[in-house]
Amino acid sequence: MSTENLSQSPEQPPRKPRVAVVFGGRSSEHGISVVTAGAVLKAIDRSQYDVLPIGITADGRWALTADEPERMAITDRRTPSVDQLAESTEGGVVLPVDPASREVVYSEPGSVPKALGEVDVVFPVLHGPYGEDGTLQGLLELSGVPYVGSGVLASAVGQDKEYMKRVFTSFGLKVGPYVVIRPREWQRDESAARKKIVDFAGEHGWPLFVKPARAGSSIGITKVDDLSGLDGAIAEAQRHDPKILVEAALRGREIECGVLEFEDGPRASVPAEIPSPDAHAYYDFEAKYIDSTPGIVPAPLTEEETAEVRRLAVEAFEAASCEGLVRADFFLTEDGDFVINEINTMPGFTPISMYPQMWQATGIGYPELVDRLVQAALRRSTGLR
Repeated sequence: MSTENLSQSPEQPPRKPRVAVVFGGRSSEHGISVVTAGAVLKAIDRSQYDVLPIGITADGRWALTADEPERMAITDRRTPSVDQLAESTEGGVVLPVDPASREVVYSEPGSVPKALGEVDVVFPVLHGPYGEDGTLQGLLELSGVPYVGSGVLASAVGQDKEYMKRVFTSFGLKVGPYVVIRPREWQRDESAARKKIVDFAGEHGWPLFVKPARAGSSIGITKVDDLSGLDGAIAEAQRHDPKILVEAALRGREIECGVLEFEDGPRASVPAEIPSPDAHAYYDFEAKYIDSTPGIVPAPLTEEETAEVRRLAVEAFEAASCEGLVRADFFLTEDGDFVINEINTMPGFTPISMYPQMWQATGIGYPELVDRLVQAALRRSTGLR
């Protein structure tokens, strides 16, 4: 689809493409998604696009929200919520289920449903399960509505850290040692599942990182220095996801690289380095979003190292069949190898997030970045591609 198809009639000028910015959601990353949406709403060019903000509450209701980016920022170390922005406590937004129609409808109990007009593209800035993991992408595929970012498969692979690592390994990318505890293993025999982790620690040493297998923004992750902290770390990870991933600590520098889809294919940004935050055990949620620990952009790497990490970032993008954008996270080990930790198919996208900062340093500012992502989505069709 292109913007040329948006003409209403020969007598009328072409209308602007309508972008629905969908944010919030049911995951533990709800608040950061709202912050991201505020940045996108502020940056999107209103002379080029009509915008419809749609928030998903923590309990899953699709709400019509105020188009007020200034209310969508972290305040007093607290993230905002969709409930604070919703125009009604009961009304709901319904996307079309018929691919022949892109009419969005708003309804409230006891009232006649109100048509909100057609949507040409969805910009989903949800993080975590029920949004970034292929579920929303599947809904949009059924609706026939183009959207920013990766499709169903890549989104699901990018969310599940176990299968992400399996895909990368099959394509020859280096990953660090890890072990997975699935829900059925834990339910069947907690002692055996715990022993599996202890044996892993015996092989690879402490510390370990215990994390939810399908979450992001460093939520639910615990650095475990010895056996005494293991049970608490498992419980914290399982609070966010019944499936947990345990990783060995890698000695090295944390390097990130952004990938963006251009007309001729994906390209990588200049990389960034994440220094060890002084006030935190590692680069956790508080360090990222509350204390805004700054990254180093561009990363102080040699020309050869910079070229290699950019190549590997694009390779990871292609390996997982990604579209639109990805942030690829690596460790540069003491042996000089780049080991991929993970990709994010909808990375943190606030102005202080590393992904837009890396592209800013590469020569593409935040408003242009948003425009390129919308245009890439408009160029693609839904369905098999």
